[in-house]
Amino acid sequence: MTAPVVGFDLDMTLLDARPGVIRVLHALAAEHDVTIDAERFAAALGPPLEHMLREHGFDETTTQRLATRFRQLYPDLAITPSRAMPGADDVLAQLHRDGIRTLIVTGKHEPNARLHLQAHGWPVNTLRGDAFGPAKGDVLRAEGATIYVGDHLADIAGARAADAKAVAVATGPHSRHELARAGADAVLDELSELPAWLAAEYAPRA
Repeated sequence: MTAPVVGFDLDMTLLDARPGVIRVLHALAAEHDVTIDAERFAAALGPPLEHMLREHGFDETTTQRLATRFRQLYPDLAITPSRAMPGADDVLAQLHRDGIRTLIVTGKHEPNARLHLQAHGWPVNTLRGDAFGPAKGDVLRAEGATIYVGDHLADIAGARAADAKAVAVATGPHSRHELARAGADAVLDELSELPAWLAAEYAPRA
């Protein structure tokens, strides 16, 4: 059987960016004299930044202004406080040792996502940012991904759009039940379970 090409979401799949995002939002709110529920915002990571700002009630002009400044503040404020999700370092290292090609497809602004990869030294072959939901499918298909691992319902939609297997990890805003109901091919409690799932899925068939 051909070896898989495995794509990953970033936030709450490989990376717990919540501490960094909260820090940026607090600075943003103080700088622009606006009210942002940073903890609620960070608990719902996944959708594009502009969408989340609109959901907080900001008009389009303010949304664009805040989004631009958020991305400017992010490198100095968010990289250091953010941390790898449990198992992320080991899983990516093992896939690299096994010669499995990996990529990250994320809704995060790509230059900021790259800073996280550099900070953690993750051996990932390809990074693509600024993609969400079914739009992730275009990238996954172009890169030949056969599996996409994510924590959000939109990640399942992205995998489906690429005809890739959707592996969900229940480490983000959605429960196991919600992820399974959305059509995930597998639902894992945490990322550390992925190598065992891959070994079973790609074991030689008698």
